[in-house]
Amino acid sequence: MQFQHPELLYALFLLLIPIFIHLFQLRRFKQVDFTNVAFLKKVTIQTRKSSQLKKWITLLLRLLALASIIIAFAQPFTATKTALNTNKETVLYIDNSFSMQAKGTNGPLLNRSLQELYNLQIPSEKISWFTNNSTHKNVSLQDFTSEILSVSYAQGQLSLSEVLLKANQLFSDSEASNKRLILISDFQQNETFPEVPENITINTVRLQPVNTNNITVDSVYISSKNGQNIQLKVDVSASGEVPESVPVSLFNGESLVAKTAVDFSSNNSNTTVFDIENTSDFKGRLEITDPNLPYDNNLFFSINAPKKIKVLSINEADSGFLQRLFNQEEFEYTQQTQNSLNYNNIPNQDFIIINQLTAIPASLVTAIQSFSANGGSVLVIPSEQAEINDYNNLLATLGMGSFSGKISSEKQITQIVFDHPLYQNVFEKRVVNFQYPTVNSYYQANTNATSVLNYEDGKPFIFQKSNTYFLSAPINLENSNFQNSPLIVPTFYNMAQQSLALPNLYYTIGKQNNFDIPVQLMEDEILKIKDSSNVFIPLQQTKANKVAVTTIEEPATSGTFDIVKETDFITNISYNFNRNESNLQYLNTENWNGVNNNASISELFDSITEANNINSFWKWFVIFAVLFLLIEMLVLKFFK
Repeated sequence: MQFQHPELLYALFLLLIPIFIHLFQLRRFKQVDFTNVAFLKKVTIQTRKSSQLKKWITLLLRLLALASIIIAFAQPFTATKTALNTNKETVLYIDNSFSMQAKGTNGPLLNRSLQELYNLQIPSEKISWFTNNSTHKNVSLQDFTSEILSVSYAQGQLSLSEVLLKANQLFSDSEASNKRLILISDFQQNETFPEVPENITINTVRLQPVNTNNITVDSVYISSKNGQNIQLKVDVSASGEVPESVPVSLFNGESLVAKTAVDFSSNNSNTTVFDIENTSDFKGRLEITDPNLPYDNNLFFSINAPKKIKVLSINEADSGFLQRLFNQEEFEYTQQTQNSLNYNNIPNQDFIIINQLTAIPASLVTAIQSFSANGGSVLVIPSEQAEINDYNNLLATLGMGSFSGKISSEKQITQIVFDHPLYQNVFEKRVVNFQYPTVNSYYQANTNATSVLNYEDGKPFIFQKSNTYFLSAPINLENSNFQNSPLIVPTFYNMAQQSLALPNLYYTIGKQNNFDIPVQLMEDEILKIKDSSNVFIPLQQTKANKVAVTTIEEPATSGTFDIVKETDFITNISYNFNRNESNLQYLNTENWNGVNNNASISELFDSITEANNINSFWKWFVIFAVLFLLIEMLVLKFFK
């Protein structure tokens, strides 16, 4: 027990006064009885003993009444250390990720938890709270209740480490304050439990869905295409107990194009196929019906009129292998000799190949440097009779080093930089044993550029800086068998493809997405991305004949959008939410050391309120004082 005014307890020493008075009153001289009253002695002795007992009882009751009054004024109470600390800080994390769309016993997990928080009385004057996409620091309870019901679902889920880091930023630096972090989440499995900070009390409420059944449209891709038809393959997966057959619908805009069913009787993941007409504008949407997690029931994609990538080769050697590579429908391939080169065509290209020129005139160096600076991609293949000074002039202009001389020695090309963007999704595994291409002579390259392919000694065969690629050896048939190697196709093909990164079928919201729009803009013109209700300006960089666009967090909703210049429509682009949260697997917070687990939000705040309660007892001591005084009156009146 503790006292709010402990100094008043010194008044208990006043209890000594009635004790002393009582003791002095009890002192009496010894009396000698006369013989004529001796017969009354026995009665007198009995009366005196009864009177002394009554006085002792009265004294005790008065002492207890006075002590109760003094203790009541001192205001006794009991409380925990947490309740006594007046400097309390509360930070609340509400998980509003898409997995919280799962149904609990009383409805969707997020909606139900928000309603409970709205109805509860939070034991704090101010509170800091955050979700996966918003932060509110030191807001009043009135502001909290007015904003809590407006929380909506958001793309992405903070990991537990990120939650602790963000909460620590919302707490003050005071070491004396009592810090409490409340986590309300389904704790979908995304990492192991982190260490709990020593100065923070963590309370968790794990919201559990009724079931973990879910069906997801994972992806769509073009498996084949010809002049009349496009074949789409759609990957659909399921978890938990799902029907054996699930219908999948394909829409073009709002029009239903086709409908089929996915069979889950033997496998929880399957692929279905749609054949559609090869049109220049298809705003696709795949749809399934699944009541558990609605966010992954639709997948948007767009097929636009094909834009051909312009490839120009400037030749002084056989270019048949280049013609075979780029004589495809996605490329517009042209070739010229150095003597007949039309310099006016260079700025209009996407990818330029300098194919084994003996000499590179200064005018071509200037044109290539300007083309590269404006975002064009360049591939330089040296000649066996190359003028080293001309090539070094081009290398220096592009900031890629120099050639120190030609070495006539056979070398194998054995080292593939598998992590290079050119080789993404090319190899199923990292091949270490295949028929390596060779060169009979090469130029010693002195460069700090990025390697793409290396010789057996680690020296670069192909090196890159920005959007320019250089070979350190001729690849004519007399000097190398690289033209016949399987490496040439993905290497050169992806160089051309990446020179104009046309939009994919769809992109994922929350990731950095880069693509090019083949359009020329004037100085003050910009591209916008919009749908029927929203419009935003993406990060963009204007090049000579294209615009490089980057998106990350925007758009905030999935769908198919228009890319426009002013009011002129250019192309469609589609975005979808990440499917990571479709896998309904959860962590068990009982295994998280150092945290307090609660079964529900109401139970959590009841326990916090109880822990913060201060139990005051002064009223009881007032009652005791009155009771002792009443007993004293009864003793004085009725006790003989």
